[in-house]
Amino acid sequence: MALSERPAYQKYDVAVRKSRIDGFGAFAAEDIPPQKKIGEIRGESISVAEARRRAEGRQRIMIVEVSSKKAIDASGSSDPMRFTNHSCQPNARLTIRDGRIEFYALRAITPGEEITVNYGETHHEGTLKCRCGAPGCVGWL
Repeated sequence: MALSERPAYQKYDVAVRKSRIDGFGAFAAEDIPPQKKIGEIRGESISVAEARRRAEGRQRIMIVEVSSKKAIDASGSSDPMRFTNHSCQPNARLTIRDGRIEFYALRAITPGEEITVNYGETHHEGTLKCRCGAPGCVGWL
């Protein structure tokens, strides 16, 4: 995605392609310095109850709870960060700030490297096998 084509909240160029972790992933298309904001996910604002209803029984979930009452369903979003996969040893972090889902680099990320975050608690509640392959992987999401 060229700089002129990406929204202002997408700070670095990110490509979506097949991932060795799961399905598709978000990959750095340029150098991303440590601690810098990479981008955000935008999507449909829904209630947490609706988010949990939509997530039930699905393996791929692109829903993030941003408060005790509100969630964002990014399944219809065109934002490349929605394809960010989980890793038990991530190179980025997901932060909820003022209802926005933001991603920040934990360390320098090089072009071609998959951007990953630790999902923390998920709607899978420990029932989905983790595929990150990182040393010390906890095994489940």
